[in-house]
Amino acid sequence: MIQLRDYQKQAVDACYSHLRNHDDNPVIVIPTGGGKTAVMATICSGAVNIWNGRVLILAHVKELLEQTYNTLTGIAPELQVGLHSAGLKRKDTQHPVIIAGIQSIYRKAFELDPFDLVIVDESHMIPPEGEGMYQAFLNDAHIVNPNLRVIGLTATPFRMTTGLICQPDHFLNSICFEVGIKELIRDKYLCPLRSKASKTRVDTSGLHIRGGEFIANELEELMDTDARVKAACLEILEYTQDRMAVLIFAAGVEHGKHIQRIFQEQHNIDCGFVSGDSPDGWRKKMIEDFRSGKLKYLCNVNVLTTGFDAPNIDCIAMLRPTMSPGLYYQMTGRGFRLHENKKDCLVLDFGGNILRHGPVDCLRVTDTAARGNGDVPAKECPRCFEIIHAAYARCPSCGYEFPPPEKTKHETTASTEGILSDQASVNEYDVQEVLYSVHTKKGAKTESPQTMRVQYKIGFASYISEWICFEHSGFARHKAEIWWKQRSTESVPDQSDLAVFFATNGRLREPIKIKVKSIPGQKFDAIVSYQFEDPQLSDWSIDKSFPEYVPTDDEIPF
Repeated sequence: MIQLRDYQKQAVDACYSHLRNHDDNPVIVIPTGGGKTAVMATICSGAVNIWNGRVLILAHVKELLEQTYNTLTGIAPELQVGLHSAGLKRKDTQHPVIIAGIQSIYRKAFELDPFDLVIVDESHMIPPEGEGMYQAFLNDAHIVNPNLRVIGLTATPFRMTTGLICQPDHFLNSICFEVGIKELIRDKYLCPLRSKASKTRVDTSGLHIRGGEFIANELEELMDTDARVKAACLEILEYTQDRMAVLIFAAGVEHGKHIQRIFQEQHNIDCGFVSGDSPDGWRKKMIEDFRSGKLKYLCNVNVLTTGFDAPNIDCIAMLRPTMSPGLYYQMTGRGFRLHENKKDCLVLDFGGNILRHGPVDCLRVTDTAARGNGDVPAKECPRCFEIIHAAYARCPSCGYEFPPPEKTKHETTASTEGILSDQASVNEYDVQEVLYSVHTKKGAKTESPQTMRVQYKIGFASYISEWICFEHSGFARHKAEIWWKQRSTESVPDQSDLAVFFATNGRLREPIKIKVKSIPGQKFDAIVSYQFEDPQLSDWSIDKSFPEYVPTDDEIPF
């Protein structure tokens, strides 16, 4: 039986609830390394063993098909899983669960037995030009079984180039569940990242953009100069003496080969290289050697971004700028997985991607173009090149003292920087949605007080939480009373479940903005004030009669 983490179980439950209560097709969003396959296996097991249905898992690339098959059969051996892929020389058609490449089956819906559920794995990878195959297959599959439902699974619910994948007229329509990177890092399910910028600046202002991304040949020409490649390779070596596995992303095939050549000829260090043109056997050997530790440095071009699993990666070197937040996320996401011998993953950014897109755990994506928006106030330490939040007066890495700013600028959007957004600052966020739930502290006795958890959605897969302690006494209860009276004329409830009932039935006034304080070393961000639409509460609302309340460990509901 598959043992799910709490958030994985919530994802499964949310998916089932959506399928029961909505007619459209949901998407589950779980960060890279967060265990999407366990969620997929649970859904497949329920569909087959409880409802006697059939499941088709669709993917876009051969490597992802093979990896999904191996992982799925490993964690759910009781499932009968088949493969249908011309590239893998398998054409199974009778299994209860079939993993298939869309290129192999998009014209074969009428040749296969009916499916009850289609799961689109890594659904952000579907290119606009490839959507026709998915749509053609699903149109025919709906004729075979009019009750067919579709589920998307992804770490990033937006395309590499053209915006959000959930649209009313798309075959994926709405997100039913998402969990954030910061939450999984906090709970030790993902590895922390830290970042360094290149000592050599790359000016991309002269590059043209097509389809939301830099034009490939112009990008490679910019990055593939002898001086730039030599400097980058030397810098990578300087930073990675004590690293286990270094994954390098190049701007093109010739650029990647150039990087490999400099490592081998000038530094006498083996560096593997794979691209879409690499023979299958060679690519497989390079990846196996890299995963096993035989090969420390591996350079690739557009191959090892999605679905590539190597937990030992503890350094990512991005030698390619990108305008795509999806590609930026997928590159850095290769370092999220946990490994017993690594404490963090170092991200070396030679393309200005972190400064361009912002924190990887709080990407800002519009529904018309997959690129960051708004200012991203960050700075690089001139001494050690650590990328840090602009609010730092002293570099936390090397102690460098920054000169005082000439002027300050009021930020109206999330404004943390660094590869993760947990630097010290007070930031203002628009509140997109407010969620309420009853929360019981982990390991608590049955008679222990519960709390109401309030989650403010502030961006893609990004939430700020607070816990309102109606059932506590003393200062915690008093803060709960103040919180409630800001939002309702009803009597302050004594029970968390009653508070949640009122909240979920529209009886509470909800803020349109919040201000959040983030302090390095503290486990949780703290909401310090709220702004409401109500004219009576048009100013920032904050209780000034009491000192700032920091919960004791015993009052944090985890």
